[in-house]
Amino acid sequence: MADNIKKPVRELENVVIRFSGDSGDGMQLTGTLFSDTSALFGNYLATFPDYPAEIRAPQGTVGGVSGFQVHFGHGEVNTPGDYADVLVAMNPAALKANTKWVKSGGIIIVDIDSFTEKNFQKAGYNNDPLTDPKMKDYNVIQAPITSLTQESLKDLNLDNKSVLRSKNMFALGMVYWLFDRPMDFTNKFFENKFKKNPVVLEANKTVLKAGYQYAESSEALQSSYSVAPAKIEKGIYRNINGNVATAWGLLAAAEKSKLTLFLGSYPITPATDILQELSTRKDLGVKTFQAEDEIAGICSAIGASFAGHLAVTTTSGPGLSLKTEATGLAVITELPLVIVNVQRGGPSTGLPTKTEQADLLQAIYGRHGESPLVVLAASTPSNCFHYAFVAAKIALEHMTPVILLTDGFLANGSEPWKIPEMKDLPDIKPPLIKEGAEDYKPYKRLNDNMVRGWAVPGTKGFEHRLGGLEKMAVTGAVSYVPENHQVMVNEREKKVEAVVNDIPDLKILGEESGELLLIGWGGTYGHLYTAFRELRKEGFKLSYIHFNYIKPFPKNTAQILNSFKKRLVCELNLGQMANYLRMKFEGLSFLQYNKVQGLPFTVIELKEQIKKILEGK
Repeated sequence: MADNIKKPVRELENVVIRFSGDSGDGMQLTGTLFSDTSALFGNYLATFPDYPAEIRAPQGTVGGVSGFQVHFGHGEVNTPGDYADVLVAMNPAALKANTKWVKSGGIIIVDIDSFTEKNFQKAGYNNDPLTDPKMKDYNVIQAPITSLTQESLKDLNLDNKSVLRSKNMFALGMVYWLFDRPMDFTNKFFENKFKKNPVVLEANKTVLKAGYQYAESSEALQSSYSVAPAKIEKGIYRNINGNVATAWGLLAAAEKSKLTLFLGSYPITPATDILQELSTRKDLGVKTFQAEDEIAGICSAIGASFAGHLAVTTTSGPGLSLKTEATGLAVITELPLVIVNVQRGGPSTGLPTKTEQADLLQAIYGRHGESPLVVLAASTPSNCFHYAFVAAKIALEHMTPVILLTDGFLANGSEPWKIPEMKDLPDIKPPLIKEGAEDYKPYKRLNDNMVRGWAVPGTKGFEHRLGGLEKMAVTGAVSYVPENHQVMVNEREKKVEAVVNDIPDLKILGEESGELLLIGWGGTYGHLYTAFRELRKEGFKLSYIHFNYIKPFPKNTAQILNSFKKRLVCELNLGQMANYLRMKFEGLSFLQYNKVQGLPFTVIELKEQIKKILEGK
């Protein structure tokens, strides 16, 4: 195309892009860099990384495909998007795994150099998939990404493996041109990451620019697209995922409580990043312990809590199972402890890199004996910060273990987050017993919330015993008295239920009464809220509530539930929240919509299900 012909630029409200290739093709980094650029540009966005469980998945196979989806826009964005406007497929397997997720008429960019007979066979194709008549539904851009990457780096002293490792930046450069994104932010990333390796730095910058220029001059791309920055509240923002947000929420809670943060954990997908993030914060006094197993992780945290720390342990579903006996110890000793469970697909090892919401009943009831504790659930990647902070505040001020549920979707997904001022966060006031206090007894209740005092070992005059055997009310002496056991069981349940006094009422979106109430909890918020919002715009009458506080439920829960003729619970399991609601609110019926595929809901499927109910089908 002649240099003097300027291609038209089309304005779009929002766009969904999916980067896909082998695990070694760098699709997670490519998607992250595009997301960070769009966030810094001022767009709303949401991301969804999707990668195989195998560390070294077979190259060129569908099982080894790694993907990263980003939805960015000028208007409100609450999900990573159902279907992609653009798919970047680095090989035939990536095309096969993702074509069904591309909108009709969407753009598919393929690395045509990888479309060989050998790769067709690896992906399970009998013939060249690009010759399939179905591909006419898309605008397929056959770009020689590999060969042009090699050509652009031929003058640099790099081995072929290092050259090929840069081809994802060629694809990124093409997408930057396609959506009018600046390359400055990514070049700064290169300068920081490769400042000690100038050859690799130059290679990445060169390939990024080459991809941009190729797209600009390609006759196959007739126009580029522009997505204007969003109108957002002033402040300092950063793109953050759920695991980092959780770690930062715990850091903020430690500062506000004036306690040292201790994390005792065993690495497990998808929770490990919390341990890794906190292990870098020795500058803030954080103590992290990578234990030999899940049981050692929680037991070390209980010991740290006994010693007066803000104690945390992190895990996923299988690890939560292993921690159950020790969790009971934290319950009977009434020590503050935050247990973060980043849910994943199960049972057993199951789907370790996929998302699910199937640990709810385990969190509420999964311990022997009567072992009540508080259960919370975060609902967006960014509000993992808030609910990690709240979990710590409740644990410390009520002297109880708290389970915070997140999930793989929240942990790995990201969105822009306005960084709060520490002065705007509430103080946390643990009931520490100080020297000079009178008449201290380990299980003496300090208030109507049934909170006991927290005497740190070494405080003169407050020697006491804690342990797994039942305790005598007030004194804490070991007790086998039947009536006392009843008293202590009742008191532990009452103190957890008393947390309701410190949590906000449930918010209802839409009318306060009516035909249908949509109900969700945890990480399904973005998809449910988007479905609700779009259906309201289409003229359908429904209301929506979303649970973050699960045990105890907010005070006004029964009032809201009783105000609707039908109640639809949507969750990524076989109906655990629906069954829990039936148990707690006898006489009320609950409809269910459930999905257990290791994937989040799509807005389209939610809308179809809700319309059927509203239309009496």
